[in-house]
Amino acid sequence: MYPKGNIKIPAAHGHLEAILKEPKGGVRGVGLVCHPHPLGGGTMHNKVVYRAASGMADAGLITLRFNFRGVGNSTGEHDEGDGERQDVRDVLDFLSANYPGEPVTLAGFSFGSRVGTEVAMHDERVVRMISIGTPVDKYTDYGYLKELTKPILFVHGDKDEFGSIPNLNELVAEVSTHTDTKLVVFPNCGHFFDNHLTQLKDAIHDWVLEKITEDERAR
Repeated sequence: MYPKGNIKIPAAHGHLEAILKEPKGGVRGVGLVCHPHPLGGGTMHNKVVYRAASGMADAGLITLRFNFRGVGNSTGEHDEGDGERQDVRDVLDFLSANYPGEPVTLAGFSFGSRVGTEVAMHDERVVRMISIGTPVDKYTDYGYLKELTKPILFVHGDKDEFGSIPNLNELVAEVSTHTDTKLVVFPNCGHFFDNHLTQLKDAIHDWVLEKITEDERAR
């Protein structure tokens, strides 16, 4: 098992830089957080990514956030999403090798939501998903989520510049016909959740804890 802190995860292009944190109490699973668009300055140090990871850790999850290829000390180059999806798979392989059998909760912010959820919905190691600032106006091909069968939480601001509420509501309505879906919308809130970071962390913590408890009771 790797110690908590900065680590390197093997990848086809070399390695991915990551930060691994273990919860203070008992471990109740693993959390993975994917950051926003690299060409827009997105990194694993993004404030939304950090708060999402903190909320998951407080719920009892070992949390890992990483830099996509070409970001920070990760090797490789940006690949318009295709390579980044492989990065997510590589990180999941790492987590399953080091924490075998632990259920994974995957969260993605913006671009991280788009590439992360597409991988996670078909990966049996991921049991639930969180989409933060879902950029439905920028990426209009979120239709694949209509086939999702895993619980998913959407967290959004009503003034998000990359995802209008009407378009997001349409997607959520379609997804909810097949699976357990929850949407949390913060008023007077933009894409980067300025002045709403504590509420973002709390919403993620509460939902993850609720789902973990439900799964534990069902065993």
